Amino acid sequence: MNVINVIAFLIIYLEMIFKFTVLKSVKIIDIATTLLFTAQIIMTLNLLCNIFKEKVSKAIFYISTVILTIYFIIQTIFYNLFSVPFSFMTLGLASNALDFTNIIKDAIIQNIGILILLIIPLILIICIHKKIKFKRFNGKQIGIRIVSIIIILLALTGVIFLDRNGVYSSYNLFFNINAQEKNIAKFGLINSTVIDIYRTIFGFEEKAVLEENNNDNNTEENLETDGTNETEQTKPTEPEITEPTYNELDLGLDELVKQTTDKGLKNVYEYISSTEPTNQNDYTGYFKDKNLIFILAEGFNSIAVNETLTPTLYKLTNSGFVFNNFYSPVFLSTTGGEFQASTGLIPTQSILSLWKKNKPKISYALGNSFSKYGYTVNAYHNWTYTYYSRQDTMKTLGFSSYMGIGNGLEKLMDSKWIPRDVDMINVTTDMYISEDKFVTYYITVSGHAPYNFGSGNSTATRYQEYVQDLPYSKPVKAYLATQMELDRALELLIQKLEEKGILEDTVIALVGDHYPYTLSIDQVNEVSTYSRDSIVEVNRSNFILWNSEMQEPVIVDKVGSQIDVLPTLLNLFGIEYDSRLLIGQDILSDNPGVAIFSNRSWVSDYGTYFSADKQFVPKNNVEVEENYISDMNKSVANKFTMSQSFLKYNIYENLVK
Repeated sequence: MNVINVIAFLIIYLEMIFKFTVLKSVKIIDIATTLLFTAQIIMTLNLLCNIFKEKVSKAIFYISTVILTIYFIIQTIFYNLFSVPFSFMTLGLASNALDFTNIIKDAIIQNIGILILLIIPLILIICIHKKIKFKRFNGKQIGIRIVSIIIILLALTGVIFLDRNGVYSSYNLFFNINAQEKNIAKFGLINSTVIDIYRTIFGFEEKAVLEENNNDNNTEENLETDGTNETEQTKPTEPEITEPTYNELDLGLDELVKQTTDKGLKNVYEYISSTEPTNQNDYTGYFKDKNLIFILAEGFNSIAVNETLTPTLYKLTNSGFVFNNFYSPVFLSTTGGEFQASTGLIPTQSILSLWKKNKPKISYALGNSFSKYGYTVNAYHNWTYTYYSRQDTMKTLGFSSYMGIGNGLEKLMDSKWIPRDVDMINVTTDMYISEDKFVTYYITVSGHAPYNFGSGNSTATRYQEYVQDLPYSKPVKAYLATQMELDRALELLIQKLEEKGILEDTVIALVGDHYPYTLSIDQVNEVSTYSRDSIVEVNRSNFILWNSEMQEPVIVDKVGSQIDVLPTLLNLFGIEYDSRLLIGQDILSDNPGVAIFSNRSWVSDYGTYFSADKQFVPKNNVEVEENYISDMNKSVANKFTMSQSFLKYNIYENLVK
């Protein structure tokens, strides 16, 4: 059996298994494009396996086979954990996220079927290794194959330049947009990795798709009208404003566009200038001069809200502002959720890496925005204070006072894994509760995986008796038990605020960093009130925004997500800001709602777009305009691009004085 046949089988098999089982991409055009671009990889590896002596050629072949198999397995585990492919741009971030070996073990168990499929070619190759033939090419044969590879590369270049129609066309993915999952779907994992490594070494300049460059259409999109996506579209219950005022400042953008010679920076200024600002509304300044306690809750999701098990979470979720269509999209674990909620920007791996490397001041971030108004801003985390480089990033968010395990908090509470949220609340409230005005940011850890009742999760074991008789699997019971600790911490917090006499002057905001992603979608659906998919609806959650003085709940049906939290808070507290400099938006404004996910799927007030198979599922009885889907895809792509460009070009320091 000629080695090229084995190489072709190995690479095509691995690519297709990854495409079908991990990305769930089944579009014929994407499969064909992947096969086309895989040809040059097969030809190149075949050349390397036939130009040396047989021993060396065999070594190259078998080492390549093992490396490719392991790499596909790593990407499968990483993607199923964090909903994004691994990128070489963020090796440091990945090592943080994978510190918990039990989580990796759970991920392997949950995806064992896919992993077995990926190992099959390696097993077969070992079984037939004696039948694989290696033939050392002579000079003429080498020349022919090099010319063939060059011809293939030229043909692929032609494909890239011909495929320019659509936001995620081959041309845009290659030259304008850094969307790794889209690259994998289009070019295959191996080619995408080559692109990723090249961009990691040499850098990459993303470009916004401005209106004048719009040659997109809906020919690649599917419109499905089976009505499976819940209820009929309704407008958010917002007060009407007769003469709207916008959250917009005079930034001198017209002059900056004229004067700027740097094409990338000019592109950013043009984008900001063309962006519609959000309106001020009857809720602008609604919480002016009140205190704010903001909680990023580990693993919190709406499936944890239970009137009996978590009564405080239930109370706060169903009173105050009630957001019925809120999502907490996974972007590389907790650090992605934190970045979204505290900056209003989208956190791809490259953006998070840029944030942690350059440490730019983000003027509108949670701490910076409120400190300008005389607030005392403090942050606390009941796990290692250096985790995800928070000793540096907290300063970019405006929290000069930040305490965690390792820089003081360990002296006040038990810091053995898993530290209690109740203990953190108990020992920290006296540090800020007497201030005139304060913003306190808590990052909890008690809800962390693994979800079991063994040595890996003391939190779940503490509340095991309350959940042991529930009709759920053990991981689900353990997860619910961990969220009971969060509930008790909230109960204690409210009690302390009430005892101090400042409960009515304090707003409590809470979001989850991500859904409990070590639970399978079947396990999530055991306790969910409706059947969720594993791409979009698994991220549906709650945004708690509560103050004891609110007599009646304010129901908001508009779609929102983690990146909308910060601008919503800024508007409610009457903080002056330019809404065009945030990718998220005030959910209470009249701008259309949208939630964006790591694979560039999205949910709007009109329906859900599944990026992998380019399918749009409208809500019942909703019709969209002809170019709606392509316009939304362009808007989503630009939001990714600008989230990075705002940091790269220090837009906040340049524009916000």
